[in-house]
Amino acid sequence: MSNKTKILILGAGFGGLELSSLLSRALADRVEITLIDKNEGFIFGFSKFDLMLGQSSRPEVTFFYREITTHSVEFRQETVLSIDPLRRHVITDAGSYETDVLVVALGAEYNIHATPGFAEGGHEFYSVPGAIALNDVLKNFESGKLVIGIVGQPFKCPPAPCEAAILLDEWYEKRGLSKDVEISVVSQWGVPIPPSPDGTKAILDKFEERNLKFVTDRVITSLDPTRKVAICSDGEEIPYDLFLGVPVHRVPTVVEEAGLSENGWIPVDDRNLATKFPDVYAVGDVTSAPVPKSGVFAESAARAVADHLIAEITGEGDPEPFDGKGSCYVEFGGEMVGRMDADFFPGSTPTAPFAGPSVSVAREKKEFAAVRRSRWIDG
Repeated sequence: MSNKTKILILGAGFGGLELSSLLSRALADRVEITLIDKNEGFIFGFSKFDLMLGQSSRPEVTFFYREITTHSVEFRQETVLSIDPLRRHVITDAGSYETDVLVVALGAEYNIHATPGFAEGGHEFYSVPGAIALNDVLKNFESGKLVIGIVGQPFKCPPAPCEAAILLDEWYEKRGLSKDVEISVVSQWGVPIPPSPDGTKAILDKFEERNLKFVTDRVITSLDPTRKVAICSDGEEIPYDLFLGVPVHRVPTVVEEAGLSENGWIPVDDRNLATKFPDVYAVGDVTSAPVPKSGVFAESAARAVADHLIAEITGEGDPEPFDGKGSCYVEFGGEMVGRMDADFFPGSTPTAPFAGPSVSVAREKKEFAAVRRSRWIDG
């Protein structure tokens, strides 16, 4: 009978992949790790811009899970149907699992129908299918008001709406249509990136240079597809010809039904991401951790969980607490990329020093992806 610790990880995004990689390297033959995800592969969030603009195909930007060779990690492409966190029992569409340690890393889902009129009158670019479908829409849109609206928060990757505006304007410019398409971002915030004054200034300077609009302090509550207006909480109406929305985020239904979530998200210990259930942890966008919903913070959360589990299983070392740190790359067009080095350490004031857009940071971003491909997939 095996005396290895069984670890079941639900979700193979930034958090799940980083955690499985770290545990497999550190604990070698002392663990059996099962990694479950409903998708066939991992796609970086920033690759959705390439899909939206038709610059890459889905297979070209996918890291296929079937290629995982990491020691002690078995990947299974299955859909999670139910979670019993007290018994650490999980049922999928292909079987059931009981485990010593359960980690929920299922991410946040999008609730298009939470905003009346969005499904009928708008498009989203945050999901892979949404980004792919949008390519044909963009090809056929050659003039008018293009509004990128944030309809709920928290939302994944806070710079993404502004990145989308810059990249879309550049894309239309190459087609000779930039003067015919008026692009604006409508935000609930007063600035693009509140914790980063320098990053905010760089984005707003780029908006001014490209004649883009950043509309502040507006909460879009519904769309009227017939009149083509976005309606704000104060009654103001914002006209559009094409609406690209960042939809309301929510935990997956299976997480809610399991009784894991409170006030919309899974509450966790800020130090080690433990839930209220013994030997059950949660990392990434599905949690209430005091950090932005972004892959790099799911990755740093996974490091904290890994450190905690390694110390617990080996009986050695003093685990480092979750540090709330992560570097976020920001596209500025023209193959130039900036970087925000964010620090959301629990209990402290968030900061995000900014490295200005450059070709060298763009190379660094490519290396960032390549390193993770090697670490997560190739083992």
